[in-house]
Order: sequence, then C-alpha cells, then structure tokens
Amino acid sequence: MRISRYAPGMKIGLQVPNFTWPGGDAAIGPTFARIAGEADEAGFDSLWVMDHFFQIPSVGHAEEPMLEGWSALAYAAAVTRRITLGLMVGGIHYRQAGLWVKAATTLDVLSGGRAWLGIGAAWNEQESKALGFPMPPLGQRFEMLEETLQIAHAMWQGEHGSEQAFPGTHYRLDRMLNSPQAIRKPHPPVMIGGGGEHKTLRLVAKYADATNIFGGADNLRHKYAVLKERCEEVGRPFDEIERSNLNSFRVSRDGGDDAVGPSEMIDRIGSWHEAGSQHAIFSLRNVAEPGVFELLARDVVPQVHALGA
Repeated sequence: MRISRYAPGMKIGLQVPNFTWPGGDAAIGPTFARIAGEADEAGFDSLWVMDHFFQIPSVGHAEEPMLEGWSALAYAAAVTRRITLGLMVGGIHYRQAGLWVKAATTLDVLSGGRAWLGIGAAWNEQESKALGFPMPPLGQRFEMLEETLQIAHAMWQGEHGSEQAFPGTHYRLDRMLNSPQAIRKPHPPVMIGGGGEHKTLRLVAKYADATNIFGGADNLRHKYAVLKERCEEVGRPFDEIERSNLNSFRVSRDGGDDAVGPSEMIDRIGSWHEAGSQHAIFSLRNVAEPGVFELLARDVVPQVHALGA
C-alpha cells in the first residue's frame, strides 16, 4: 500500500512552529489536533513541526511552549487521514543515526505511508547546552549528517534493511536491520533543509528527495541553480529532487495591516513557483483563529494546486 498526496501542480504545506495559543498548556493538544485536522480537510499536502526543544528567537521567547517533534507528528498522524508529516527539519545531533531511521519508519507505518525524514546539520547551540546535548563543531555535524543519510538508505533496503555493518567515523552499526519496513516505497522521502552551497546542497544532490530553502523568489532561483550544478557534478537528474521553500504569512479575508488576502497570497506563492519551487510551505501566524482554513480551502489551496498543472 502506498499513499500519495501529490497534487498535479504545485503542492502546499503548513509548518506549525508556535504553540502559544489561547487556553494555555492544557489547550495545546486539542488546538493542535484541530489545526492538523483542518489542514488535512482543507487539502494541504504536508504538515511540518520544528525539531526544537526551546522556542527559537525568530518566533518568540525560549520559555514559550515547544513540543518534541516526533511525538507531535505521531499525534498528528492519529487525527489526520491524508496529509504527509515531517520535521522541518531534524537536528542531526539530537538522535543517533539508527534512531532517526527507526523513528521515521515508525511514523510511516502508523500513518499508512505518510512520513518524511526531514533532517539537517542543526544550529541552536543554546538549547543543546541547556539540555545537555553535545553539539559537535559544524564540520563534524555535516559528517554525521552524511553518515546518517547513508545509513537511512541502507536500512530502507529490501524487506528488512541491510545485514551489513556500517563502520563509519561517527556511527558504527553491526547490523542495519529495520523491521517493520517503511510503507512508502521506495522509502519515506528525505528532505534536507538549508541552502549552504558547498556542503548542504551537495548532500541534497547525493542523498535527498527534496530540498527546502528560505527566502524570496530571487534567493530561491539562485539556490535552485546551484543545486542543479551540484546534481550535474554527481551525475544525478535535477528533476528527481523536489524543490520546496519555507516562508510565513498572516492571512485574512481582506488583508490589511500585517495580513495578506487570498489573492496576494496566491501571487506571492506564484512568484515562488516561477522561481522553481514545487512545494510552497509556510507557517500561519494566525493559524489558531477560527475560519482560517475555511478561507484557505476555498480561496487559496485549489489555486495553488493549479499552478503548473
């Protein structure tokens, strides 16, 4: 069984980076369940949460609520039916390589084939130091990332993974067994986040199924062009890699103040599509407000899916 939510044109994804909602901590669970369910019913193709333990400075204060990512996605899987689910993106040093693959596989099995493995080299030293996670230097984290990607591809081989050992520099595995095996074939798609032109995009070209880039249309156009060069260097077809981007909106029926209306939102997403993006992912700063997904389902999602169809 393989479940696909891919739209014929551009895909649309929701990131939920903020859990500071009315009702306090006790309301986080039911509010998140409602948001995930409404995004699913509205036709969103993907749902993402951050892999952080403290709130990040660009969103709020460290003391604000933050959920552990895999647990949040498992909860979302139980209250949704079609939407795909992933971390935007996992911090490589938070978990051992085999656990990354086992967690993504577990989510994929329990969701009926809807998991992503979103992963990257990580950056938030503050939370790592606070909670006691050793944070190696950046160069070492990239080495750990590459080894983890190699292990993931091996563990997702065949019926039960690989019988071979992995004698890596940072990870040494005696047997790369993976049972149950992922539902989605050939495996849950791997998304690598970040736009570093020499290391990150090289890893995308070698190992990933998708890339995720920040910024506006000009930056997307440039980064995708660099990715194409990296693909040519390793002999991989550029079109095998799904190109996604990440941004943020506040949306309202009529726009105004710091909000955008549906037509402006579609225009902005259209500019990303023209720059090469195939999957527009964004957070909604007013995601918990009643009526937001009804508006998006009627006036945004179908129009985005029609782009490039």
